[in-house]
Amino acid sequence: MKRTVFSLLACCLLLACLPGCGSSAAQESPVQEPAAEAATADPPAPKTVVIDPGHQARANTDQEPIGPGSVETKMKVTGGTAGVSTGIPEYELTLTVSQLLRDELTARGYQVVMVREDHDVNLSNRERAEIANQSGDIFLRIHANGSEDSSASGAMTLCPTAQSPYPIGRLYSQCRLLSDLVLDGLATATGAKALSVWETDTMSGINWCQIPVTIVEMGFLSNPQEDVLLNSPDYQADIVTGIANGVDKYFAQTAS
Repeated sequence: MKRTVFSLLACCLLLACLPGCGSSAAQESPVQEPAAEAATADPPAPKTVVIDPGHQARANTDQEPIGPGSVETKMKVTGGTAGVSTGIPEYELTLTVSQLLRDELTARGYQVVMVREDHDVNLSNRERAEIANQSGDIFLRIHANGSEDSSASGAMTLCPTAQSPYPIGRLYSQCRLLSDLVLDGLATATGAKALSVWETDTMSGINWCQIPVTIVEMGFLSNPQEDVLLNSPDYQADIVTGIANGVDKYFAQTAS
C-alpha cells in the first residue's frame, strides 16, 4: 500500500514539471506586433526651368518700357544677328539649342517651359519675362553674340546689377550665382573662352523678371570659325551639357 501511494505521488510530481501541465505551467509570451513603418516624406517637387530662345523671325519695332516704372523704352524685340559663315539667323540657332536643352533638362528631372517653339511668334521681351514669372524657378535666355570685330570669340552671361532700380535687383545674388555657374559649365564643356558675367540694367528681358535670370551668349556668330562651331550638332550638345551642369550646381547650392 505504501509503495502504491509513493508511486502515485511521484507521478503527480512528474506531471507538474511537464510544460503546460499543472497550475504552475509557463505561459506563452504574447506575440509582438511588427512596428509600423516610419512615414516617408514626399519627394520634393521638380524645379521648373523656363527657356527663352532669343529673338524671332520678325522684329517688333514698337517700343516698351525697359523695366517696371521706367520712362525709358526700347524695341519690343529685335531680329538678332546671323552667322557670317553659315548664314543661319540667330533666332534659328537659339531655338535649336533651346530644344536640345529642354530635352537634356527634362532627362535630368526638371520641368521645362518653353517661351516659344516656333519662329513665327510676336513676343516682346517684357512678355517673355512675364511668362517666366508665372511658372518658373529660374529663367534661361538663350542668345548668340555679334561684333564688328570678327576675331571676337567666347561665351558670356548677363545678369542685373546689385543696384538695379527694378525689383529683379532684390535677386541679384541668385542671378549672379546662376550666371557664374552656367558660364563656367558652358566653358568647361565646350572649351570656349569664358569672357565674363556682364552686369547690366539695360536689358528689358532681365528687368521685368521676378525670378533668377541669366542671358547666355553662347558665342559670336560674327566670328567665322565660332559660327561654324555654334551650328555644329556636336558643339551644340556640349553647350547643352554645360548649361545643364550649371543649372544642377545652382539648385544644389541654393537648396534650403
